[in-house]
Amino acid sequence: MALDQGTTGSTALVISADGRVLARAYEEFTQYFPRPGWVEHDAEEIWSVTVQVARQALEDASDASVEALGITNQRETVVLWDRETLTPVHKAIVWQDRRTASMCAELKANGHEERVRAKTGLVLDPYFSGTKLRWLLDSDPGLRKRAEDGGLAAGTIDSWLIARLTGGAVHATDPTNASRTLLFDLERRDWDPDLMDLFGVPRALLPEVRSSSGDFGISTEDALGVALPVRGVAGDQQAALFGQGCHGPGEGKCTYGTGAFLLFHTGDAPRRSEHGLLTTVACDAKGQLAYALEGSIFIAGAAVQWLRDGLGILDDARETEALARSLGSNDGVYLVPAFVGLGAPHWEPEARGTLTGLTRGTGRAHLARAALEAMAYGTRDVLSAMELDAGIRARELRVDGGATRNEWFLEFMAGVLDLPVHRPDMIETTALGAAGLAGLAAGVWDRPETFNEAFSAGRSVAPDMTSGERATLLDGWARAVAATLAALPRR
Repeated sequence: MALDQGTTGSTALVISADGRVLARAYEEFTQYFPRPGWVEHDAEEIWSVTVQVARQALEDASDASVEALGITNQRETVVLWDRETLTPVHKAIVWQDRRTASMCAELKANGHEERVRAKTGLVLDPYFSGTKLRWLLDSDPGLRKRAEDGGLAAGTIDSWLIARLTGGAVHATDPTNASRTLLFDLERRDWDPDLMDLFGVPRALLPEVRSSSGDFGISTEDALGVALPVRGVAGDQQAALFGQGCHGPGEGKCTYGTGAFLLFHTGDAPRRSEHGLLTTVACDAKGQLAYALEGSIFIAGAAVQWLRDGLGILDDARETEALARSLGSNDGVYLVPAFVGLGAPHWEPEARGTLTGLTRGTGRAHLARAALEAMAYGTRDVLSAMELDAGIRARELRVDGGATRNEWFLEFMAGVLDLPVHRPDMIETTALGAAGLAGLAAGVWDRPETFNEAFSAGRSVAPDMTSGERATLLDGWARAVAATLAALPRR
């Protein structure tokens, strides 16, 4: 069974050794916005919702023998709880939360960013967990004293669920989640004393770091109604990378949702980015620690949502495929969807969305096609940067997420990338990765190849675009991005 604890809801899937989904349950939970830029979750509600969907899935798959449990989670959201009572002392601070922006700016101004990046592969940004923990401890002097005395425990959502599942017996995380905290040294593969000191986080607060495919204790019968070994843990994007069968250097995947996350496996050594990417931890074929480069495209499917909900020119996102196919070309129309700034590899937070090439003949089909094209161009920008940083040429790109149901988008992206694009039949690859990590540790699959073979079916699209057509399209995109950057406010 895989527990996929996401930003807006929790999913439980029971997955068989031969690749079938035997049961699925999903439930949403409350989002809290106490101030502009602040985002919180009730960790107790996350726990209760996760238990609810887990029990429902187990009931629906009551004929199956469930051998192990895997967990995947929203990565940078952090919880602080009483170690004895397992009661949260504050609402969870979500990865989207920006309350520590001034703290990050101060750390940058004091010259700490290069040191932090060299050790963690990350940038100083409120996105990551370290400054969130510092804010929690600074918000109440009593909390810091309890943390230093060992009375409190902290962790990302995986650690919180493990603690509750095991009745407090296990306080642990895995390297993929640890690597998103600003406290984990990529080379030493452990918590870093200098970083803990910089962020004011006591070692007594942090979980033990265990292998992503390994022993995380046993859930109590009180929790799920059955004792289940917890044998796999990974952050959501790394779980999707593993679920897609990307275990070695040069293998990459991109998940398309509101935004898009591209991870590119670089093997057993971290590659430092010179092109605006993050260095992060991934899993090898056996679920042991390896490394990847990561790039985020802030707006992907959200651009289509904007066409539907903001402009009202679509009734359903699925219309975009027919609209895109109705045109022989994009007629020079480009959308740069920088609605919340540009992410990798540009990292320009002040950029704003731009439409270029408009004429009197421009219609809704052009805008629909431009939104789809933008996802492909953004993917190419990030993947090209990854190839340069890693010194490795990608052989194909594996994709998942809602946008990949659009056949025109898959065909266009293969052409723009000049690479085969593969979409698996099982597109819930995040949960699949968690199940795979747990199942390998528990012996459900005897080796990684057996796991991969069970889920290898899917659709592969080969590139079918001339080099001249590709060059013309990419030149137009480059000029559209340049126009977007030229429109930045004067500083």
